Amino acid sequence: MNDLANDTMTASSDNSQRLDFNTPALLRKRRMRALKDRMTRWYVSVGGLAVLACITLIFFYLAHVVLPMFGGAELTSRKAQQPAWLASQGEALLLAVEEQNKVAMRLSRAGQVQFFSLKDSALLNDYQLPLPAGVGISSVSQDQPGSRRVVLGLSNGQVLLFQHDYKVSYPDNVKTITAKVNYPFGEVPLVLDAQGRALEHVAVSQNDDTLLLSASTGAELHLLSITRSENLLTGESSLEEQRIALPQIAEPIKAMVIDPRQMWLYVINGKATADVFDLRSNSLNGRYKLLEGSAEVTSVSQLLGGISLMVGDSQGTIAQWFMVRDADDKSTLTRIRDFQLNGQAITQILPEERRKGFLALDAAGRMGIFHSTAHRTLLTEQVADGAAIAALSPRANRVLVESQGQVQRFVVDNPHPEISWSALWSKVWYESYDEPKYVWQSTSANSDFEPKMSLAPLTFGTLKAAFYAMLLAAPLAICAAIYTAYFMAPAMRRKVKPVIELMEALPTVILGFFAGLFLAPYVEGHLPGMFSLLLLMPVGILLAAYAWSRLPEKVRLLIPDGWEAALLIPVILLIGAGSLGMSGHLENWFFGGDMRLWISNDLGIAFDQRNALVVGLAMGFAVIPNIYSIAEDAVFSVPKSLTFGSLALGATPWQTLTRVVILTASPGIFSALMIGMGRAVGETMIVLMATGNTPIMDMNIFEGLRTLAANVAVEMPESEVGSTHYRVLFLSALVLLTFTFVMNTLAEVIRTRLRKKYASL
Repeated sequence: MNDLANDTMTASSDNSQRLDFNTPALLRKRRMRALKDRMTRWYVSVGGLAVLACITLIFFYLAHVVLPMFGGAELTSRKAQQPAWLASQGEALLLAVEEQNKVAMRLSRAGQVQFFSLKDSALLNDYQLPLPAGVGISSVSQDQPGSRRVVLGLSNGQVLLFQHDYKVSYPDNVKTITAKVNYPFGEVPLVLDAQGRALEHVAVSQNDDTLLLSASTGAELHLLSITRSENLLTGESSLEEQRIALPQIAEPIKAMVIDPRQMWLYVINGKATADVFDLRSNSLNGRYKLLEGSAEVTSVSQLLGGISLMVGDSQGTIAQWFMVRDADDKSTLTRIRDFQLNGQAITQILPEERRKGFLALDAAGRMGIFHSTAHRTLLTEQVADGAAIAALSPRANRVLVESQGQVQRFVVDNPHPEISWSALWSKVWYESYDEPKYVWQSTSANSDFEPKMSLAPLTFGTLKAAFYAMLLAAPLAICAAIYTAYFMAPAMRRKVKPVIELMEALPTVILGFFAGLFLAPYVEGHLPGMFSLLLLMPVGILLAAYAWSRLPEKVRLLIPDGWEAALLIPVILLIGAGSLGMSGHLENWFFGGDMRLWISNDLGIAFDQRNALVVGLAMGFAVIPNIYSIAEDAVFSVPKSLTFGSLALGATPWQTLTRVVILTASPGIFSALMIGMGRAVGETMIVLMATGNTPIMDMNIFEGLRTLAANVAVEMPESEVGSTHYRVLFLSALVLLTFTFVMNTLAEVIRTRLRKKYASL
């Protein structure tokens, strides 16, 4: 009985001491923990997916802004009209549309100028030009696009110059456009051919107070210069005429064009020959063959600015020509690029008044919309049945076509003609340039300026800045990370690593400010010292290490293991002070007292104070902490068991480092380099303040540069929302995003392969 009682008491004592893990409180705690784990898992997953979604949305938003640049033009027709007054008029020699797209002008063969409403073709005004009795119009020509000056060649050898003007007023708060005809040089026709022969072709150019008129009768050329002068006392104006004699042409003249600067006279004669006269010396510059084979010139016009000559032929080709200086400093007429319409003869070329675009009309009534610099054919569409005459509005958003007694309007939607893949990434031959080049120049004070928006120099500058920054930062950061994590004493590492990582907190605008205002002029004044420092520093460190290894062992043992790096501080300071202190003497001994002039004059290398060398130094300093921190963590995270095992098997510390530690840490080191590269590519403020912001393609370390990021920062505030300039800047951002995405993807693929390859170590 006593034994049974003792056993019962023991069992109940054991049950009372056993812990119960299924109490209600513990069950509630486990349920709450599981709920928190699930919520955290979902929170992290949703956060990661949200980040990916935001990046994707940014990409699609940038693409949404950029894609409209690569769309073509659209032509929307309005209902054709056949006004009653048009039936009694003769052949139309010229059509024009005013700025507001409200009033159009028509010039007939009989010398009638009609102004009519563009909307309903209702006649507004009718002027009869003061032609002499019994004299008709034999030729017509216009001055530069936008001038509204028209010259008429008459059948009696005279010319009449008139100008159609439009005055905007607001009577009773109603916008009213009043059209009228003015005669800036009088209503009396001017005599060009004293023999009274019909002028078959005419051309006009007014530059300030000088009017230049040219005309042809057969193969004979006439040129008249009229200068307007004003008496300062009486205020009266007088005209001075001067006839200019030029070498005569053997073949019949087909067309002529005067350069608006009055430097060149282009005379098209024969089937396809151009004689170019230098109006400064009144001599023949050269005779040029415009076309090959049986093709003939059928239409000639100038682009905005008058530099380019557009030549249309009988086979539907429009060629762009302009004067180019050759190696002998002689200007020659050069064929730049061609455009093809339809195969029918080109009858009319209409240049835009604000861009380097133009419209072309052929004999079959087909119209094409082109842009010269971008070398784009934006649209070809049938607008008439057979021959027609057309006019383009000053804003290039309306086209007026008259054909077979009908007038038809077209609405043109062509917002971004100046952008094409070749204009963005290939060399482009711009007007007044000697050869095709990569150029970024988005704005100018000149109204004849054509935007040059090549992204090639900006992309080149981005990679150039990143290259020189990585050239400095990568070796220093990686070597410092390896030494800190593998060789340095833990106590010293705890002091060094936070100091280097603290460099990352320094704002880049401060670094850029320092680089632009202090470092750039200092480097310029101490070039020999800077290069001596780059050459002598590694040599000096190696010599110091060799000298340390030659010291007696009892001296070397005085320095605790892992603290040897502290001995390099005075070595680095001494070499730096010596190199920079000797800079002036080196400049006097080897470079004639000025290394910058020696580089520019003797070596022929351009030198800018704010150059890629300064960017490399400043941006390298900014990139070092990123690379160092990630690489140091990767090296320090290598399991100590691998290191101890390698050393135990007889490997030296250096062999262990190169064959075990670095290989195991290589995925992290590679990631550090890629992140540093991404930081260098996307850097804005340092590049913006430490370079001359010159968008040039030159690997010269002494030349400036402009990066994509800096260009966006500089020009985005001044760009018009929705303009081509605005969208190209967004394209720059898209290029940066795409580059970063590709680099990160490539880095992840390589990092994964490295991890798999060295996972067995």
